[in-house]
Amino acid sequence: MKRAPVDSDPRTQLICYANTALTSPEAAAGTVAGVQPDVLGPPYQRQVIDLGHDDEGPVVATLVSRRATTPTDRAVLYVHGWADYFFQTHLADFYVDRGWDFYALDLRKHGRSLLPHQTPNFCRSVTEYFTELDQAATIIRADHGTLLVNGHSTGGLTTALWAHTRRADGVLDGLFVNSPFFDFNAGWFLRRPAAAVVGRIGDYRIVPLGFSSAYGESLHRDHHGAWDYDLTWKPVGGFPVRAGWLRAIRRGQQRLRAGLEIDVPVLVASSMRSLRRREWSEAAMNADTVLDVAHMARWAATLGRHVTVVRFDGGLHDLTLSAPPVREQVFSEVDRWVRTYVAGAPAAGTRPTVPDAVPEGAG
Repeated sequence: MKRAPVDSDPRTQLICYANTALTSPEAAAGTVAGVQPDVLGPPYQRQVIDLGHDDEGPVVATLVSRRATTPTDRAVLYVHGWADYFFQTHLADFYVDRGWDFYALDLRKHGRSLLPHQTPNFCRSVTEYFTELDQAATIIRADHGTLLVNGHSTGGLTTALWAHTRRADGVLDGLFVNSPFFDFNAGWFLRRPAAAVVGRIGDYRIVPLGFSSAYGESLHRDHHGAWDYDLTWKPVGGFPVRAGWLRAIRRGQQRLRAGLEIDVPVLVASSMRSLRRREWSEAAMNADTVLDVAHMARWAATLGRHVTVVRFDGGLHDLTLSAPPVREQVFSEVDRWVRTYVAGAPAAGTRPTVPDAVPEGAG
């Protein structure tokens, strides 16, 4: 694999840039820094969004972009999951090849936006992320008439709640959620009564849930996978779970299960099966080892009146990181759904290009 050209450690580069943006005289909450090269290398660029301060100090989000080769009025915004960040350049290729400008948002305290003083991936409410989603949508809408939002896992939960909240504003034209985090992958007692009790302890208290490393081992090329990414931003076993975060996710899921009114077409995609194991096995290469796919199908109907559910045999938790044959099926279904239901999409599209293994520049 060819790595993206960087002068030093990517995390150090980004932290230094983010701190520069925050400490400049004109910096204020909502300030968006100028476009700079991204760690993925050309043609990727990034903008740091200043989100002010919280109890841990300065907070930022990072908007990564890649433009199509010809001017377009269509754009997609990708939002990652928990213990995650944007590195899937082949996903950007898929959209750009179809005439969409591609954007990805590293949420506060994730990936490019994680600052040295912060607790990784922490929030007290998923609605905190609405601020950077609003900022990103404003930036994108300034140049585009059509906006498709693509959320993965926790990003699928967050973007669904955001789409519902902003439905009267006409912010987006379609929502695609990839293995959304609509419920915890556990038995009823842990999902309901136990989660309620744990959510009452101190916000930063670590909850020893003991997430399996099977998924991370299925992805990263240092283990059993084909992908290369920064393990400081996306550890194989994830980050410690904090009580405040657990409470935030639980409340977000409760709101979703009560019923949303998303007024644009929604595509919910997942694997055909889940696998709950403490240790990696070959079966982990063909199933969702993070969440229960039955929960995704069950709660999809609560999103709105126009919801399509598609399941893929052999899919991983992030369907776009599955084996090439599965990825081709995923991209084909997304392409067909977008062309059919999302306003402003082209009438026809080319077949997706599926990388054999590691996409060039994904590092």
